[in-house]
Amino acid sequence: QVQLVESGGRLVQAGGSLRLSCAASGRTFSSYAMGWFRQAPGKEREFVATVDWSSAITYYADSVKGRFTISRDNAKNTVFLQMNSLKPEDTAVYYCAARMDYVAATNSYEYSYWGQGTQVTVSS
Repeated sequence: QVQLVESGGRLVQAGGSLRLSCAASGRTFSSYAMGWFRQAPGKEREFVATVDWSSAITYYADSVKGRFTISRDNAKNTVFLQMNSLKPEDTAVYYCAARMDYVAATNSYEYSYWGQGTQVTVSS
């Protein structure tokens, strides 16, 4: 069983930055690929970013590429999402997710555990 707790979401102006954190329980965090997804009001949940177990491989949605950076600290059982140059269309609930595999993945159905989400609101 893996428990995930996100934090760091808040209201920010367009052009600003935020850093989301996701703390994971469990002693085998380093063997999971991790991902960030988001869901805006009235829209389906969408992929944002993913990182493999070793931080060697990362993938990003085209909409955030060059602005967002995913990273992880296996010693602290934590994954991060650094978000720069935020836009109003980035407004959503952001979820972190754990995949029971070393390899990064972009589809939500490949993830077994999910956090409760943290709200990010970008004002124009």
